[in-house]
Amino acid sequence: MGALCNHDKLSSFTSAHDRRFSKHVHDNVHGNIYLDPLFMKFIDTEEFQRLRDLKQLGVAHMVYPGAVHSRFEHSLGVYWLAGEAVHKLQAYQGLELGIDPFDIQTVKLAGLLHDVGHGPFSHTFEQAFLPRVLNGSKWSHEEMSLKMIDHIVDEHNIEIDSESLKKTKEMVVAGSEYASSESMKEKRFLYDIVANGRNGIDVDKFDYIVRDSRACGLGCNFEFRRLLETMRVIDDEICYRAKEYLTIHKLFATRADLHRTVYMHAKVKAIELMVIDALLKANDHLKISSFIDQPAEYWKLDDSILKTIETAPDQELKESRDLILRIRRRDLYQFCNEFSVPKDRLEHFKDITPQDIICSQKNSSITLKEDDVSVSNVRINLTRGRNNPLESIKFFKDFESDEKFPIQDDRISHLLPAGYEDRIVRVYSKKPELVEAVSEAFENFQLKTYRMKAQVHDTPEKKKRRR
Repeated sequence: MGALCNHDKLSSFTSAHDRRFSKHVHDNVHGNIYLDPLFMKFIDTEEFQRLRDLKQLGVAHMVYPGAVHSRFEHSLGVYWLAGEAVHKLQAYQGLELGIDPFDIQTVKLAGLLHDVGHGPFSHTFEQAFLPRVLNGSKWSHEEMSLKMIDHIVDEHNIEIDSESLKKTKEMVVAGSEYASSESMKEKRFLYDIVANGRNGIDVDKFDYIVRDSRACGLGCNFEFRRLLETMRVIDDEICYRAKEYLTIHKLFATRADLHRTVYMHAKVKAIELMVIDALLKANDHLKISSFIDQPAEYWKLDDSILKTIETAPDQELKESRDLILRIRRRDLYQFCNEFSVPKDRLEHFKDITPQDIICSQKNSSITLKEDDVSVSNVRINLTRGRNNPLESIKFFKDFESDEKFPIQDDRISHLLPAGYEDRIVRVYSKKPELVEAVSEAFENFQLKTYRMKAQVHDTPEKKKRRR
């Protein structure tokens, strides 16, 4: 990669603030977005353009037809909001915080590139497919993003200051297990803008919550601009006015609602389970999992892998092709029933497996096999597991005060939730004629485990009779 001399750095920063040198696109969420020259060098690469072929919500568009937006426009949105956030802080506290053009460029670049290592089908590829083919070895899209950033810089000879590149990568993983506490000693607050590992409030969520809600035709009454306008840095930490407590609660509650109604929708999960099975059956022949080893190969992997399987004549892909054809013809895995894990069992809950269900069969004329059943263990929370994320957030009284403090829920309202996580177990029959047998086995499992039926109601008779 090329190193920049001081004069070149100054020139690049100057042009970044002069819109004569910028291109602009009209985004359906944020309006006009201005793209500075350095960022265009990253955008105009095949590796970044790949994001156009990754739907932001995976297969959710098969249930919510409008959810066809991609990680490309989401990345542009996070880039823009990251710039707005750091510019607000510079305008209000620039001299005090020492925010310079270098910081602004770095934060915006982290926003632009934060998802460049993402896999196909939203998080399904990473969380459900890879663990079953990698035999326990870990892989994350955050770590791949770091490799992809280096690959883009090297492959396209992008001249960028090495320190800026280093900090950009640190900001991309600041909210993950790969975050380095050593790297975040200076101007720590900058690392909380794109991927906030400290309390979960970041511009990544601001963008996808509004964008996903709009695409799915759902209302969104979370006003992220109120937070951008009133945030303030105290002791190297971004803090919020105490009066915005409920606005922040609405951020986490809206995210949880999206998980429940869109991301974890029962039909969406059914299609995801079928996609996973199709990929697993095709993996030996297509070596799909080998793409994750090198960025030079990984950028070629996107949502179009389904079309590749669907149109390939290879006999080895017949089972996968048949599954994708079932999705096209809406012959989906049949949702049998679900239950919410009782509150007193959450702490020691272990994921339920198809084996658990078939071992609960009693007196049935049909003997279920493990491959007849699919189980989805759904976790919905406010980003901090069973803990309240607002306990990690610091507030201030007004702009004349330099004191920061936490706020307890019960000091605001007694209507706020007492629990912060749901675990839902859903069971699917892969064949419509087995719905009754699977449903009975699932009920037996609940009786054996909890001494009661935890599900809300029995599986509808109409569904049981479907053949």
